[in-house]
Amino acid sequence: MARSSYGTIFRLTTFGESHGQAIGGIIDGVPANINLDLKQIQLELDRRKPGQSSLVSQRKESDTVQFLSGIYEGKTTGAPIGFTIPNENQKSADYEHLKDSFRPSHADFTYEKKYGFRDYRGGGRSSARETASRVVAGAIAKQILAKHSIEFSTYVDQIGNVRLEDTSFFLHDSIEANAVRCPDTKTAERMEELILSVRKDGDTIGGCVRCVILNVPAGLGEPVFDKLHAELGKALLSINAVKGVEFGSGFSSVEMRGSEHNDIFEEDGSTRTNYSGGIQGGISNGMPIEFRVAFKPVATLMQSQESINKNGEKINLEGKGRHDACVVPRAVPIVEAMAAIVLLDFLLLQNSRHNV
Repeated sequence: MARSSYGTIFRLTTFGESHGQAIGGIIDGVPANINLDLKQIQLELDRRKPGQSSLVSQRKESDTVQFLSGIYEGKTTGAPIGFTIPNENQKSADYEHLKDSFRPSHADFTYEKKYGFRDYRGGGRSSARETASRVVAGAIAKQILAKHSIEFSTYVDQIGNVRLEDTSFFLHDSIEANAVRCPDTKTAERMEELILSVRKDGDTIGGCVRCVILNVPAGLGEPVFDKLHAELGKALLSINAVKGVEFGSGFSSVEMRGSEHNDIFEEDGSTRTNYSGGIQGGISNGMPIEFRVAFKPVATLMQSQESINKNGEKINLEGKGRHDACVVPRAVPIVEAMAAIVLLDFLLLQNSRHNV
């Protein structure tokens, strides 16, 4: 049985395939009597949808969410929130050549081995289209977290070897000012040029998304198995194409000494530096939570590659249809959504512990 749910109190279950009639989800644990801005939820989906710029897949989907339950007159009722997002622009014929073939580094081979059967149209359940349902849940979580003054700033800080050097940004407007979602104009232009060049070659490229979360209260997370950064890492690594997550100083910490790396306390409990990334001992310490998420290059290429078919025979395979040369710009709202889902779940758990 495939697990399609995440969360303890705030719990999301998703359903649907890339080329089915619809995708959707059920969200349990949403507190009652909360005003929701449904237009803002749709805006978050618009940030993720294909066809939004020349840099991404040109599949034309409106990604219009339809709520079925749990919301009445703009307020949550406390009942499960059910929703669907219709699939409107499937071109299943583009995938007919994959019926008996496996794309290198894709989920085709592993799904076949696990289930003995697969929906090859757009990758079926393995398609990143499933993440639209996560964005809906994340958008709801963000609105609830905003009532606790918790704010997110999530942006692209690297595409290939083009990296943003200044990481002090917390500017929402500048992030959305360009198609690549990098807050620095000059760096964004170089990133866009690289993506377009790679796409012209029929190739793909990866990159990194950086997320900073302000005003997270101290005390969220558990000290052993359910550490806050462990759950964030699990949630973020469940996003398609994610290959790595680092918090605070991350892998650069191996080059530092403890005397340099330790975050020295101020009298109010804040720290002079934030190499810990806002999490110590698996529990939030009140400093900004900071992490980076690494995305691999998309597996489907518009050029010939060696592969195998179901019979183990060598074949040459070339991608067809509409695909991203780089998923990273569209991944920004997905990263933010998964972080919001985790934080709200931990916030509700902490409040239940203290009967707040």
